[in-house]
Amino acid sequence: MYWKKIFDMKLFAVTAIVLIGLLFIATPVSRPLFSGIQEVWAAESKAKALQKDAAMSSKKLPRLVDVGADKCIPCIAMAPILEELKKEYVGILDVEFVDVWKNPNAGQKYGIRGIPTQIFYDASGKELGRHMGFISKDQILQSFKKLGVELKSPAQKKTR
Repeated sequence: MYWKKIFDMKLFAVTAIVLIGLLFIATPVSRPLFSGIQEVWAAESKAKALQKDAAMSSKKLPRLVDVGADKCIPCIAMAPILEELKKEYVGILDVEFVDVWKNPNAGQKYGIRGIPTQIFYDASGKELGRHMGFISKDQILQSFKKLGVELKSPAQKKTR
């Protein structure tokens, strides 16, 4: 009889703990708390990654990051434009291509919703703007100008 009372009390205690745990998990208050934390962490990690990218540039130059893929048709069309900018504007503009199919974390890191996406940065590493889709060389240069970054033409650089 003594053991039966102890067993019944333990069974009651375990049942009560399980029910309280289920109530906690099922309450709507617990879900936003956890999902909110994940969203904050994601935003913080994205901001830290962008700051790290800006700090990695030894020279403080304006920067163009093109996020795409080497098998995406508009991205393939962008490749010669990016190479031309990279060669012509050496020491004036940093041009970088990031392949999100080879580096899936990059899409999340840069907050990409579609490819290709061009991200324009000033010399301090601050993001100035974005463009999604194909963009010509002239449009890239005009975008920097509209965003307040005056890029010296390669001819001006050679004369100075």
